[in-house]
Amino acid sequence: MHRLYHVPLSPFCRKVRLVLAEKKIEVELVEERYWEKRKDFLLLNPAGMVPVLRADGLVLAESTAICEYLEEMHPEPALMPKKPGERAEVRRLIFWFDDKFHREVTANLLYERINKKITQSGHPDSGNVKAGSRNIKFHLDYMGWLLEQRRWLAGDKLTLADFAAAAHLSCLDYIRDVDWDRSRVVREWYATIKSRPAFRSLLADNIAGFPQPPHYADLDF
Repeated sequence: MHRLYHVPLSPFCRKVRLVLAEKKIEVELVEERYWEKRKDFLLLNPAGMVPVLRADGLVLAESTAICEYLEEMHPEPALMPKKPGERAEVRRLIFWFDDKFHREVTANLLYERINKKITQSGHPDSGNVKAGSRNIKFHLDYMGWLLEQRRWLAGDKLTLADFAAAAHLSCLDYIRDVDWDRSRVVREWYATIKSRPAFRSLLADNIAGFPQPPHYADLDF
């Protein structure tokens, strides 16, 4: 049995959860209040961050490293292409969402509105929230441009890039921060990906004090 230390509204944890579910790997989910710096957790990951996966006698940290480990240990269904150029494109897009999108959008919306309250680390910065609301429009347009040319974000097949993007957007959708009317192809892509069995546990998440919006778990919006 794998054990994943996570928080429900972390896009990085959600990315790992999607990969585990897609590959039908049984996992025990342990919600970790990492901001409390629990000693036993710091012994697992001195960086003090989630996700952390215990698997096969190993302790693994950092979401992309975990996902690539799972891909190598459980190659089916494949979430990375075989050709080097195509793999490079997947990795580029993972970095796009986990770095650029995260800094410009997720940190300014999710972290300001939710994480600060949960961790009792202050009040939302209105300037950051406005920046996140402005920046997400650019990213949705860029996704739309990609999806006008491709079936999935990185090419013709579902990859880790799609799970990275969906993990961030699912968190933002939970707090009603995604304008799904901005791009028809992005909306259709998200409807397709959230209809997958791997997405079910994410759609079942309920965060205390932050109820799901009515459309969140609706596969047809």
